[in-house]
Amino acid sequence: MPFTDLPDLASRLLGGGVVDANDEFFAARDNLVNPDPSTFETWTYGPKGKVYDGWETRRRREPGHDWAVVRLGAPGVVHGVVVDTAHFTGNFPPHVSVDGCAVDGYPSPAELLDAAWTPLVPRSPVRGDAQNPFEVTPGERVTHVRLNIYPDGGVARLRVHGTVVPDPALLHGMTVDLAALELGGLVVDCSNRFYGSPNNLILPGQARIMGEGWETARRRDDGNDWVLVRLAAEGRVRLAELDTTHFKGNAPGWARLSGTTDQTDWFDLLPRTRLQPDTRHRFRVEATRPATHVRLDVYPDGGMARLRLWGEAV
Repeated sequence: MPFTDLPDLASRLLGGGVVDANDEFFAARDNLVNPDPSTFETWTYGPKGKVYDGWETRRRREPGHDWAVVRLGAPGVVHGVVVDTAHFTGNFPPHVSVDGCAVDGYPSPAELLDAAWTPLVPRSPVRGDAQNPFEVTPGERVTHVRLNIYPDGGVARLRVHGTVVPDPALLHGMTVDLAALELGGLVVDCSNRFYGSPNNLILPGQARIMGEGWETARRRDDGNDWVLVRLAAEGRVRLAELDTTHFKGNAPGWARLSGTTDQTDWFDLLPRTRLQPDTRHRFRVEATRPATHVRLDVYPDGGMARLRLWGEAV
């Protein structure tokens, strides 16, 4: 799959944040991890000039370059980076680079300055008002990334796509949402993603609007739609939550959950069950077998806000 189909580990939706930057004179660094697309309005001027929906530094009058440090919301292995310069036309940086590091615990900005940073994206040219993608050779787990811009300028958004590698201490010995993206769950396949990414199903928190869920196109055949979730760890599911919040005239009529450890021998977790629109459904699951993957089938099509699979890792 293209790396942009993987979760954005830096997104504010996962708890990402910009913890340090050497300059943010014209526009705040926090905009870099805003999950929404950057916008542009002609009347947004402040005492310092045009206010951009991004991060923008002042014009440098001395040697050096500007930088911002991002704490990933979900630490993991980076597969690719998108440096989005949307709406920055005469004020974008001509070159950028990205570094990564792994630091345990909750380091301060000062401690991160002394961290061992490893290049992820070498110094590379970028275009203005464009999404600039950079594929990264997967390597070690990182907890923070540093965006360097040469010499100065503005970047609207930074997307850091990859696979989550959770701390094992957050999984074992307790009941957790085994499907949670922030713990390492991932949708590895699905039948249709016409209106939204299926990984929206396993994001943290409640969906605020219908567009923050997963919705398929209307089916005109006898089949049904489905998603396949690789769990954060092999485990036994005890409680399933199927949330159709905001989906009123387009919720599935029924749903089913199946589990497997080898993707050939499937067993029922939840038999085909009637769903209601705009409702958080919770179902007890008596799983006698652990699973590494769970398949959600919806009948015949429609949308869902969230999927939670609570249980214990084995």
